[in-house]
Amino acid sequence: MKKIFLHLCLVLFFSVFCYAEYNSRGVPDSADIRKGLVEAWFEAPVEELRDKIPEIRSNAAGQKFRVYMEEEDSYYCVYVAPGKSMDVNIFSEGSLVKEQQIVYPGNLPGTWVLIKDKNTNKPLRIRYLFTGDSDVFVQFTPNGKVALADLVIFGEYAAKGVSTGVPFSQFYSASLDDVMLFTKKSLPWNYVLTDSTYYHGVHFMTEAIKSKLPSVVMTDDAMYDEDDFVVSITSGAPLYIDEEENSNKRFLSSAGFAKWIADGLVRPVTGGSLKRSPLIVPTVSVKDIGVQGVRSQKYSLYFTLDWVRNISSAVVSVYAGKNYIYPASGVDVTISPFASSLKEGNGTVNTVSYIPDTGYRTSILRSLLYVLAATEPDTFYLGAVRETDRTITPELKSFSKCVVFFPYFKSDNTFDCKCFIDGRMLSLGDFCLNYPEDYVYLTRMRSSENFILY
Repeated sequence: MKKIFLHLCLVLFFSVFCYAEYNSRGVPDSADIRKGLVEAWFEAPVEELRDKIPEIRSNAAGQKFRVYMEEEDSYYCVYVAPGKSMDVNIFSEGSLVKEQQIVYPGNLPGTWVLIKDKNTNKPLRIRYLFTGDSDVFVQFTPNGKVALADLVIFGEYAAKGVSTGVPFSQFYSASLDDVMLFTKKSLPWNYVLTDSTYYHGVHFMTEAIKSKLPSVVMTDDAMYDEDDFVVSITSGAPLYIDEEENSNKRFLSSAGFAKWIADGLVRPVTGGSLKRSPLIVPTVSVKDIGVQGVRSQKYSLYFTLDWVRNISSAVVSVYAGKNYIYPASGVDVTISPFASSLKEGNGTVNTVSYIPDTGYRTSILRSLLYVLAATEPDTFYLGAVRETDRTITPELKSFSKCVVFFPYFKSDNTFDCKCFIDGRMLSLGDFCLNYPEDYVYLTRMRSSENFILY
């Protein structure tokens, strides 16, 4: 009986010990390995490290890590990086052989990096990678007797220079669980702790929309009304379409395309589509004698901004069974989660995330949608794109296009986002390349598997 009890105690001890090597997020942890690297690797000058051969070490769970140094122009990095198995094609004696090898790319979750100044050998920062996206990380910089913490999401600081009350040297051996404990009240971890199982509605809707894209014909000013007739958004007048020749086609403008998607949510609940007239109600007030007021008499400056706000409010009303008029619906995305931006070669610059009645610059969309996907899972976003027309003097800034974003996390917890605009599906990266200097105003809607497109 004593032997059985002792055996159970040993199993329990070993299980807890191995669990510590992976931490609560399932990320491989090198904390115990790093305890033995301080003098030989972390405190050694760059001159000594240049001659060191990379080492392979294993934690108690059997996860292998590679310890090595990489040198840059003004700094150098000491990596403790986990490995992963991958198939490698090897040519041997004139034939191709596939072998499994362990590689250590230095960008996997569980990677720990010490960055030091090459001239002084002083530590600059320690960085922990903990998600599938290597541009999302937490890092620590020395500041007197304590370390300061930063949380970075694709180049945007969700937190910067937050005091930890912990000596910098403690992060040489601190685990990720230790890091999260030290900073649980000071860093917005809810921005980056994700779960890929929360996005069923997003996946269902994106697949349904993709399957219907071949039937979409982009047509200026076109939408389908509540009776499923093609009409002009501007006037409400019918648009002539030869139904016999085009029975399987959908004729939509940029704004009509966004409404078509919203109608796919409304139709299963009400049996019909959204009406046109409530969607064109103005949501922005401008002074008649002001610059915007004068220009709005000639140009439609806020068309798609009004459109996406009113569409989202209408969908909320359908689901709530109560008529919500903008802005009481709460559909606007107005968060400002970033304090500053990390700019290559320029250090950091202050960031103004959200601008009322303007939205967000496309350059921060990836970071912003990451935070939204983490904090509002299974939500999608209508966007009104504010473009600049430089053919007019003075140049004209107006909301003239609609885009729909479906952000989510994949099974490996890497971030992705499907974008639909003008009858096409784009990657988020391609969308931002197409509109590099523009702004996007976002409104939110819950995704659903109760979604039907005609």
